[in-house]
Order: sequence, then structure tokens, then C-alpha cells
Amino acid sequence: MLKTLGAQIKEFKTASILTPICMIGEVIMEMLIPLLMASIIDDGINAENGANMNHVYLIGVLMLLTALISLAFGIGGGVFGAKASTGFARNLRKAMYENIQTFSFSNIDKFSTSGLVTRLTTDVTNMQNAYQMILRMCMRAPFSLIIAMAMSFWISPRLASVYLVAVVILGGVLGLIVSQAMKHFSQAFPKYDDLNESVQENVSAIRVVKAYVREDYENTKFKKASGNIYKIFCKAEGIVAWNSPVMSITVYACIILISWLGAHMIVQDELEIGKLMSLLTYCMNILMNLMMLSMIFVMITMSMASARRICEVLNETPDLSNPAKPVTEVRDGSIRFDNVSFSYKKDADTPVLKNINLDIKSGETIGIIGGTGSAKSSLVNLVSRLYDVTDGRLLVGGVDVRDYDMEALRNQVSVVLQNNVLFSGTILENLRWGDREATEEECRKACILACADEFIQRMPDGYNTFIEQGGTNVSGGQKQRLCIARALLKKPRILILDDSTSAVDTATDAKIRKAFAQEIPGTTKLIIAQRVSSVEHADRIIVMHEGQIDGFGTHEELLAGNEIYREVYESQMSGSGDFDENHDDNKISDGNNDNQGGRDGHGNNADDGGKGSHGKGGM
Repeated sequence: MLKTLGAQIKEFKTASILTPICMIGEVIMEMLIPLLMASIIDDGINAENGANMNHVYLIGVLMLLTALISLAFGIGGGVFGAKASTGFARNLRKAMYENIQTFSFSNIDKFSTSGLVTRLTTDVTNMQNAYQMILRMCMRAPFSLIIAMAMSFWISPRLASVYLVAVVILGGVLGLIVSQAMKHFSQAFPKYDDLNESVQENVSAIRVVKAYVREDYENTKFKKASGNIYKIFCKAEGIVAWNSPVMSITVYACIILISWLGAHMIVQDELEIGKLMSLLTYCMNILMNLMMLSMIFVMITMSMASARRICEVLNETPDLSNPAKPVTEVRDGSIRFDNVSFSYKKDADTPVLKNINLDIKSGETIGIIGGTGSAKSSLVNLVSRLYDVTDGRLLVGGVDVRDYDMEALRNQVSVVLQNNVLFSGTILENLRWGDREATEEECRKACILACADEFIQRMPDGYNTFIEQGGTNVSGGQKQRLCIARALLKKPRILILDDSTSAVDTATDAKIRKAFAQEIPGTTKLIIAQRVSSVEHADRIIVMHEGQIDGFGTHEELLAGNEIYREVYESQMSGSGDFDENHDDNKISDGNNDNQGGRDGHGNNADDGGKGSHGKGGM
């Protein structure tokens, strides 16, 4: 863990080294001041031959210089410490964020969205504070304590032994306090995940909350999550609060004992007044530094839980990686499934896809239909290698997808999901996610194909209209058409439409399909749909049922030879039923099987339930 975190110090090593050096310099200067004060009293004011004002002035100037040097060291330690700690936090966030970008879907499934947000914010802030504390206080406190103790023994070993006993007793009590507080602090940070999840879910779905008048329920849920953190920290801080009274009792007991013993020693000419004052100063210094050390231990304890959570993200390795010599060019849009099986978890009892064999020619339009949980989305997710097949081979352009450079493959496979996301920015900026160099005319042409140009032109600022985060200021159908246009700008060899016209009326759906057939005939098109009318004009249609291919052929062939397809077609043509309707033969998926899930790990509606049996929603 230390190696993982230490690697993020990088260019801030110099600041990290200079900070403790400045702290040591500050401590040395501070330790000299009590000795100089003792010299002023004993050798200047209480000199044997009367007050020696020259000595007082000289030592006074030295004290002033010492204080200024100490101040300079203190400022330097503060500046370098802030630079090192904030830089360390910046590098942690950057490294975590960049590593998250390399995660495959299966990696992302291991972490909740709220958990990743907590790690990037609260946990990194804890590490930043702890690192600054380590650089400054962890060096200052023990070094100051050791020097003060050495100075005390040099002045009077008899009186300094009082400090030693006090330090041992106080150290034991503070150690007990810290160990008890640690248990509660380690429980607190996972609770932040619950709090962030509550806030994130509420804000993103605020329209639904208001539509169903669930504000009171959401307030109660938030209050509970917030209350859990409050209770844990109250317990922890209640234990830590004992630091102050224990410290006060110890400090005042030491002062009384030293004053009483020191007075007797002064009367017996065994100690000078100035040295007694120095001892009292060192007493406060020693005990306060001991208290500071206890607070450092508390801070480090709090940060340990955060450090482990951060390292989990930094050390997570992507399940998918490029081969040693990747293929960088996709020859064509042909697709071949060669006895492919797939599971989201390797130890799953039942695979999501079982023995899939398909041969799709480049430029074909393939419809994919099936009930909820039939693994339609899982099938197409393998094409762009969002997941790897468990068994068998999947070839695109005649090459196994595992032999491709993943960026090159995904640039040639555009995927439009049912619940696509638009980012905050103008329409043009969102469209150029497909091609960052696309001209406005190219963007407009793609929008015409996707039937999006018509509503964009009606907007006040046209293609420069600002889209709110998540596309909340456009309708579901408009969002889907913009996402289709964005995918077309990639000029892909394979275009996957995962039920991406579900929010579009049938007339617009027909226009989009016609435009695809005329304008991008060389692109292989995989169209997942619940409506038979959306795929009946495809070259061939795949009928999925419980993770297997129940039928594959043209519309006419399936009507003649596939019972599932024919029954659903007839029910839809008569205005009743679809692929999720219960049928007498019980062959049609009803969406209630144990292996079916309603939502995927990323908040999308599930077209298949393969993950449902493993605690995940179907992709």
C-alpha cells in the first residue's frame, strides 16, 4: 500500500523533503529560546555583580534573530507542506480517474458509482490532510519532544525525571484512547458511500421523486444515512475528547511538582531561577507535543481506511487488455460467432449465452428480438469487446476480437443504447464525440439520417443549443436520435442499435431504417427491438430465447418456421402482446426467470437477465 501511494508523490518529492527539514529547523530555533531566556535572567538580570544590561541586550537580539529564523522555517514548512500535500492529492485523483477509464464493464461492476465518487473526494481529502500532518507534525512533534527532554535532563536530571514519568503515563492513556477511537473511525467511511448514493440517486431522479411525491421518503433515507455517520463520529470524537482533560491533569500536575521541587532546589542553591523557567517551558512543550502525537495517530487511523479504499482502485487491473501485437485495422463488418458461450462471472452455474453460432456478412442488416432476459444486449456487447467471451471465438472482419487493439475495434463498432447519455455542452459538442474533427455540415448530414435535424432546426440556437447534463432539456426520442447521429459520425463498419428507437414513433423509426439502407449500405447493422415492425425488413432476424438462438432467418422464413416469432408477430399485428407477454406454451420469456435482471450495473434497462443470477442487472 505504501508503495502504491508513494508512487503518486512524483514531482512533489522536493517539497516533501523540504517540509520536514523546515520543521526540524523551526524546532531547533524554538528549543534555543528558553535557554536564551534563562541566560538573560541568570547571567543578565540576576548577575552576581548586579544587572548586566549589555548581556541582556545581546541575548535579546539573539532571541529576536532566533525567533525570526524560526518564523522563516515555519513559513517554509507551511508552504512546502501545502504544496506537497495538495500535489499528492491531485496525483491520487488523477491516477484513480485515469485507471477507472481503463476499466472494463466487469471491473466497473465491482465498484458502485457512489463508492468511486467517495474515493475520489472524501477519501483523497483525508489522505491529503494526513500527508500534510505526516510531513509537518510527525516530524515536528517527536523531534521537539526528544530535544525538549534532552534539554531538560541537561538542565536538571532530577526535575526532568518528573517529565519522564508523566510521558510514560500519558503515552499509555493516549494510546488506549486512540486504539478505541480507531475502531469507530474505520467504520465511518463506508457509510459515506451510502450517503453519496442517497444524494446522487435523489438528484439524478428528482423528477421521478416529485412525480410520485416521495420527498418525505427520500428525506427519511438521507436522514438515516447522515445519522449513521453522525453517530459513528460522535462515538469516536467522544473518546478522543478525553485527550484534553487527561492532558490538562498531567500538565498541571507536572507544573505543580516541578514548581515545588524547583523552589526547594533554588532555596538550597541547587538550581537557578532562569533554569526553572526553562524547565517549565520545556514541560509544556513536551506534553503538548505528546498530545499532538496522539492527534496524529487519530488522523493516520482515519486515513488508513481511506488509503485502503484508494489503493483498491489504483491496484485494480483491467480484465481486458490489448495483445502484444494488436491488429489495428478492421477489414470489414463481417461477424462470426463460433460456438460462443458467455458468463458475467467465471464461476457462474449457468452461462448467459450458450453455444452461439452465427455468420453475419459485412453490410447485412440483422434484427435481434427476444423477451426480456433473453441476452440480446449481452450478445452485441461481445462484438465491441466490452466483455470477453467465456468459451469459443468471436471474429470481426475475420479476426478474433481479442487480437485487435481495443481502441481500433471500438472506433469501428458504434453502439447506441436505449438509455444513452448526453453530456453538458452544445449539440455540436455532443455530436463530435463520434468524430472530434467533424465539420458542422457532416454533423448535420448525420442528424438528417437520424431524423434529428428537423427538431434541431426548430431550437432557438440550432446546433449551438446547450444540452443540460444528461440531456434533461430534450425528450427521450430526441435524445435517442442525437445519440444515433453521434454514432453515425464515427463512420463505423458495424452499427449496433440496442432498442435505441424505443422512444421514437413508428413513422420516424421507419424513416431512420430507410435512411440507413440507402446511405450506409456497407455498414453492418445490428438492430435490437421489441417491435417486429422495426426488424421485419432486415436481411435476417435472430430470435433469442433464454440465452440461445431459437431462430435465424428472414421475416418470411421465421413466420413459417419459428413458433415464437410467429406468435408474437400475430399478437402485435392484432394490437396485443409483445415478447414479454405470457403465452400458453410458456416458451416465451415472461421476464420473471431467476436469471433475469431489470437494470444493468450502469443504470441501463436490461435487455437480458444474464447478470440477474449473479446479483447484477442484464446488460
